[in-house]
Amino acid sequence: MQKVTIYTRPMCGFCSRALMLLKQKGAEFSEISAGFDKAKRDEMVARSNGLMTFPQIFIGDAHVGGCDELFALERAGDLDRLLNGG
Repeated sequence: MQKVTIYTRPMCGFCSRALMLLKQKGAEFSEISAGFDKAKRDEMVARSNGLMTFPQIFIGDAHVGGCDELFALERAGDLDRLLNGG
C-alpha cells in the first residue's frame, strides 16, 4: 500500500473527514500538523504547487488535492487503486 502524507491544521472539519476516510481504508499515513508551523506550512505549499488550504493530501509522491478531491476519488472507485500503487 502506498504511503499517504496529509497536511492538517487543528479544528479543521475537512481534515477530520479526510483522516476518517483514510482510516476506514486502512491506509498507512503520516499526518503533518502545519496549521501553526510556518516551516511545515511552507513545505506543504511548495509540494502542492502553491495551494494553501487544508488538508493537502499526497499518495506516494502524487498530489491528490484536498478533502473534496479525496472523496471524489473514492466515489469514482479510484482511491483503492491509488492506495494500492496502481
